[in-house]
Amino acid sequence: MTNAATASYTWGKYPAVRRDEACVETLHGVAVADPYRWLEDPDSEETKQFVEAQADLTQAYLAQYPDKAKFEAKLTDMFNYERYSTPSREGNAYYYWYNSGLLNQSVLYRIASLDDPNPTVFFDPNKLSDDGTVALSTYAFSENGKYFGYALSKSGSDWVSIHVKSVADGTDLNDVVEYAKFTSVSWTKDEAGFFYTRYPKVDKSDLGTETDANLNAQTMYHKLGTAQADDVLVYHDPDHPKFRGSVFPSDDGKYLLLTVSASTARKNLLWIAPHPNDNNYAALQWTKVVDDINMGSFGYLANDGPKFYFKSNWEAPKSRIITYDLSRPDAGFTVLVAEDKDATLSSAMVSDNDKLVLVYMRNVMDEIHVHSLATGEHVRRLPLPPAVSVTGLSGERKHNELFYSFSSFLSPGTVMRFDCTTSDVDRFKRSEVAGFDPDAFEASQHWYASKDGTKIPMFIVHRKGISLDGSNPTFLYGYMGFNISIGPAFSPSWVTFMAHYNGVVVVANGRGGGEFGEEWHEAGMLHQKQHCFDDFQAAAKELVKRGYTSHSRIAINGGSNGGLLVGACVNQAPELFGAAVAEVGVMDMLRFHKFTIGHAWIADYGNPDVAEDFEYIRKYSPVHNTTTQDYPATLIMTSDHDDRVVPLHSFKYGAALQHANPNSTRPLLIEIERKAGHGAGKPTKKRIESAANKFAFIAMNIGAQWHD
Repeated sequence: MTNAATASYTWGKYPAVRRDEACVETLHGVAVADPYRWLEDPDSEETKQFVEAQADLTQAYLAQYPDKAKFEAKLTDMFNYERYSTPSREGNAYYYWYNSGLLNQSVLYRIASLDDPNPTVFFDPNKLSDDGTVALSTYAFSENGKYFGYALSKSGSDWVSIHVKSVADGTDLNDVVEYAKFTSVSWTKDEAGFFYTRYPKVDKSDLGTETDANLNAQTMYHKLGTAQADDVLVYHDPDHPKFRGSVFPSDDGKYLLLTVSASTARKNLLWIAPHPNDNNYAALQWTKVVDDINMGSFGYLANDGPKFYFKSNWEAPKSRIITYDLSRPDAGFTVLVAEDKDATLSSAMVSDNDKLVLVYMRNVMDEIHVHSLATGEHVRRLPLPPAVSVTGLSGERKHNELFYSFSSFLSPGTVMRFDCTTSDVDRFKRSEVAGFDPDAFEASQHWYASKDGTKIPMFIVHRKGISLDGSNPTFLYGYMGFNISIGPAFSPSWVTFMAHYNGVVVVANGRGGGEFGEEWHEAGMLHQKQHCFDDFQAAAKELVKRGYTSHSRIAINGGSNGGLLVGACVNQAPELFGAAVAEVGVMDMLRFHKFTIGHAWIADYGNPDVAEDFEYIRKYSPVHNTTTQDYPATLIMTSDHDDRVVPLHSFKYGAALQHANPNSTRPLLIEIERKAGHGAGKPTKKRIESAANKFAFIAMNIGAQWHD
């Protein structure tokens, strides 16, 4: 078949995919066909043949693009810049992550002081595998920096194994903890062991390819030098199999805190117990400060004896700082720093004993403020350029310094140090991309009206001096869900698209995200989810109205929940877009809750097992709303080890699209990445290859011309 708009590119006949017409079930009185349910089994030979056939078709199509190698080469150059994390102070040294440019994984370096000219490698994840697909998931140093606990993920899976390294000599202890997932490594103050979260053992050698629901999490304590079989169960609620707990000590070590979540909602239980003198963690005496899972979020910051400080969205949709005194429980929670009605409190920490450091997002741009922990009074604002996102914040209450990093659409990153004693602010590190001139480009924020009149912000980034004649190839990105905010961010692939295709990059901050607090989130969840799709479609219309582009030259993209956004929008309004790329999307909205951690998303999507939710969800579920129509060129990207949004979602949606449109005038293809997961920990080489495929597909289908 041939794309009429770009006649030089052809694709073969879509692979024959068996439809099981007998697979029909009645849900809430409605007959629901599921002809591709067999694709839910990743281990069947038929599924493997499907994967191979689809991958071959897609690769043959992409191989026709003559400028793909140029894009990949320039993108490699754009990735080749030094990247730094904010340092942390552990024991008598500082540690920070560094990537010289093209390393698959960043390396953890150690310096004796901030002006140490000879940093030494402490931990190099690149040595764990030849292809960089073994990645660090999370880590933590023990209280005095004696041990380094770290969790490793293979091929992008959410499953991790926890290991422990002796900092003094760099050797690994014999301690290895398996079957951990969605976990932290939380050390006890005496450095004798750590708390972690695990799930029941899965009888499968290739973890990350299974689809079984993740239930019955257990919060455990592992004592160094003992076998995992002897680990102590600290928290488990068999009556609530979706509950997942996390235990950690208070700053002073006198208490243990337990937070329990049931879903992706920003809500948790909060229990506090005195630290046992005998270290018996199996029978803690909990005070159930918050025992209603729907009350709100309570994130621990610090405590002065029995008085605790929390960041919370309880009765404050944009969040605030509150306190709770265990010795005066009848007083309940007290407000220390009131909610800012015009800005969302996104993160908080305590430094230098009495400095409360707060990061606010105001109109999708970040600010950092320092308050008094004692009184809540505002002390100062830390310097930041305009229109940036704070990408890192590190420090501890026992230290008189903190570090913060920021980036923007045109700046890859800067790390600053704030001396809490002198109030001096100095630059620690700055990243620069060779050959990239940020002054040749501009980023601006604009507001537009959605379908119901709600004003939605979007960032528009492009080369200076472009003509508003409707001719610019445009890349429109969105997420819009789970209270996640998408602020200004530096993307090598976006910059390459702007620099070499004279492209326009647009980020739409529609409802469902966290940009304006919980109310903005709620306006795009559950039975308000259609607002997200309306907001995204309205962004495309606005870009055409303002002369930036035309509908045939717009490519839309999103991943995970953003993949759902793309899938729903091309079903609902295919005429608005020239191309669409849906990455690791949630596409089967009637069965998402049955696989791995999908049940946790019920908080955002609703429960298909509830009739009212089912009726709403099935109206936009991408798999169930494909039809025969003139779709934009569509690329569905997934990964074989994605155990967050399992690949069956993409398989089913792609098969349904191809079946409904066997003679489509634009390609409807599926790309399956091997030894990769949902995205976290993906090696640099794979990131470059994946982006090259994505933008090759986009350029092939919106008429974008390469410029050296």
